Amino acid sequence: MSSPDQSQLGKATVYADRYDPSLLFPIPRAAKRAEIGVGEPLPFLGTDIWNAYELSWLDRHGKPHVAVAEFRVPASSPNIIESKSFKLYLNGFAQEPLDSADALQMLLRKDLGAAAGAEVGVTLHPARTAAHAFADLAGESIDGLPVAIDDYGPPKADYLRADASAAVAEEILVSDLLRSNCPVTGQPDWGSVQIAYRGAPIDREGLLRYLVSFRTHTEFHEQCVERIYMDVMARCAPERLSVYARYTRRGGLDINPFRSSVPATPDNRRGARQ
Repeated sequence: MSSPDQSQLGKATVYADRYDPSLLFPIPRAAKRAEIGVGEPLPFLGTDIWNAYELSWLDRHGKPHVAVAEFRVPASSPNIIESKSFKLYLNGFAQEPLDSADALQMLLRKDLGAAAGAEVGVTLHPARTAAHAFADLAGESIDGLPVAIDDYGPPKADYLRADASAAVAEEILVSDLLRSNCPVTGQPDWGSVQIAYRGAPIDREGLLRYLVSFRTHTEFHEQCVERIYMDVMARCAPERLSVYARYTRRGGLDINPFRSSVPATPDNRRGARQ
């Protein structure tokens, strides 16, 4: 079984500049999901959106080309792809001659699908394109609440509560205070999170304390979002719920997991910090 300590994460690396799909390092989702009570069938739908800003290759005349790539990995895939291995793989195209952008797209789909264990959506955008307009997560920010906080981890679901005696609420709450840490290097991962729900009103102060309690927690982006989803669902029992996190990029990649109780397609416009 693949584990993070077996990857190139946190280790000195010689960066390849030719195509090498063996660099991709899949990590099974099942073990971390078992920790939070996620089994099959999955209790949510969703996708992990990756954006790559450092992708380049050569044409058959030796001229470099660049693109911004968007990858969509379904939450139902058995594996995540470790981010440093993903970066190394993408860098491997830097000196690789290819017939066309379509040829590159086909290779990306084949290799990433094999690593994730499911079909991965791949879109190549021109480097100068309106597709990358900024749009911060919609919703009402809870970050200005006047709360005193002295708990920074591990995450505590006990902070989450909803008022079942109140009228049903339908709202979108947002925080830019999400922070967690890489499982191997301990480097911080910074993000914004959007929680959209219909149900008993969620206590906003408790929600903010809960999100801040991820601050020293060690877990991959995808796993943090699934933990938030499962904890909110268990403690607040909304009729409908989605959790969407937009993380700042590292190594030319940003990762944006989305989990929802209903079918939905998340917006991929990047936030101001991305």
